[in-house]
Amino acid sequence: MSAIVPKVSGSFLSSIKAAAQTTTIDVWEDFLKLQISANTKRTYASALDDFFTRLTGSAANPQQIQELLRLSQFEAVGVVLKYKGLLLDLGLAPSTINTRLSAVKSLANHARKLGQCSFSLEDVTHVHVEKYRDTSGVGVKAYRSILNEVDRSSVKGKRDYAILRLLWDNALRRGELVATNVGDLREGKLWIVGKGKTQQQSIDLALRTLAALEEWLAVRAGAANEPIFIALDGRSYGKRLSGRSVARVVDWVATDAGVTKHLSPHRIRHSSITTFLDASGGDVRTAQRLCRHSRLDTLMIYDDNRQGLQGKASGVLADLV
Repeated sequence: MSAIVPKVSGSFLSSIKAAAQTTTIDVWEDFLKLQISANTKRTYASALDDFFTRLTGSAANPQQIQELLRLSQFEAVGVVLKYKGLLLDLGLAPSTINTRLSAVKSLANHARKLGQCSFSLEDVTHVHVEKYRDTSGVGVKAYRSILNEVDRSSVKGKRDYAILRLLWDNALRRGELVATNVGDLREGKLWIVGKGKTQQQSIDLALRTLAALEEWLAVRAGAANEPIFIALDGRSYGKRLSGRSVARVVDWVATDAGVTKHLSPHRIRHSSITTFLDASGGDVRTAQRLCRHSRLDTLMIYDDNRQGLQGKASGVLADLV
C-alpha cells in the first residue's frame, strides 16, 4: 500500500514562504531577541553601535547593516579585521575586544543562516586572553569593614547591605544578582539564572544573608515578578538596578571604608572563593559548588594562586644554583 501524502494548498505554502522571508530590520531585531539575557542584549547592541560608529561615524541602523551583509567574503573579513586593529590600537582589554568581535560575528552568523548574507567570519580570531592572572581580592578584615560602613538604618543601606552580603556569601556575579525577582526568594533559597544558563537553579542562603535580604524586602515590598534590587534615586526610582549601578555601590562603600584596592563585584567574587579555599584548606570541590564553575581546573587556578606555587617553585630553583 502506498503512503498517503496529504495535499497542501497553494495558499498555505504561500503563507509559509511569506512568513519565512526576513528583512534586514528583522535580522537585527530577531538577533537581539535570541540573546538569552537582557545584559547580553545590551552588550551586543552597544558593541554593534561601536563597530559601525568607529568605521562609519554613525551608530548601527538598518541601511548600514544591509550594506555590511551585502559584502563579499573577503570584503567582510577585511572590514572586521580593520575594526579589530582599531580596538587593539586603543589598548582595550582583550576581553572587551573579544566581546565586541563576538557581537559582529554572531550577527553575521545569524544573518547567514537566514540567507541574508553569504560570508562567514570564522577567520577572524579572538585576542588571546590569559584568564585569572590575578585572583586576589580583599581579605576578611577588609570586607568586614566594608559591611560595617553601610548605614543599615536607611532604606538605601538595607539594599546595599543585602547586595554586599550576596556578593560575598554566595560569590554571585552581578548579572546573576540584578536579574533576580522578589518571587525568586523562596523557603530560604534564592533562585538564579547562572551565567550561560537558561533555567533557574537554587542556591542556599546563610542565615545572615537571608536576614539581610528579608530586611531589605520588608521595605522594598515589591510584587513577585518585580526585581529584588531597584534604583532608589529620583530619576530612576523603582527600575531594576543595573550591573553598572551595583559596581558603583561596591566602589563607593569600599572607598568610604578606607579600602585602597579597587573593588568590583567580580573582585569580591574572587575574594570569596580565595577566602573559602584558605578557610577550608583547599576544598576545591565545595568551592566549585559555591561559585558554580563548570570546570574544576578553573578552581585549581585560584588554589594555585593562593598558595603561591609558582613563587615556591622559583625559590627552590634559585636555591639550587
